[in-house]
Amino acid sequence: MSRLILLNKPFGVLSQFTGGKDGERDTLAHLVDVPGVYAAGRLDKDSEGLLLLTDDGRLQSRIAEPRYKMPKTYLAQVEGMADDEAIDRLRRGVELKDGKTAPAKVEAIEPPALWDRDPPVRFRKSVPDCWISLTITEGRNRQVRRMTAAVGLPTLRLVRWQVGDWTLEGIGSGETHEVQI
Repeated sequence: MSRLILLNKPFGVLSQFTGGKDGERDTLAHLVDVPGVYAAGRLDKDSEGLLLLTDDGRLQSRIAEPRYKMPKTYLAQVEGMADDEAIDRLRRGVELKDGKTAPAKVEAIEPPALWDRDPPVRFRKSVPDCWISLTITEGRNRQVRRMTAAVGLPTLRLVRWQVGDWTLEGIGSGETHEVQI
């Protein structure tokens, strides 16, 4: 039977079990003590949220490989106000240095009830910010950050909330939840 572990990866943690600069403190090794599981996909060190770990190579491929177009939903706190034009551009796909992105599902949302981030996101009284929900089916390097920047909304905080049918619902930062598959 395959194992699938949902991890709420904290900010500052690498999506790997070895090779961090701070020993184990900045890798998955200090959060997950389950032998033989590997990350299905990646989250940048400065991104938070849902990371799926499995011991099943086929499942890992189905989750991580772009050809399977597994939807991934992100909650992004962005600098500036997401107006209709910016949201429409994201929905249609934006031109990046490595080509145009596929259309995304995007909507402005109320600030979500999330855990505190350590360190906190910088706050500037003179610059407004807002939250958007963005669902993509590609997996380019730093794609969501590059997409929001391309429409004039630099990302301040990025949380992957959902991958396929799996969500972070009820999983605190640094916590895991094993599901039966």
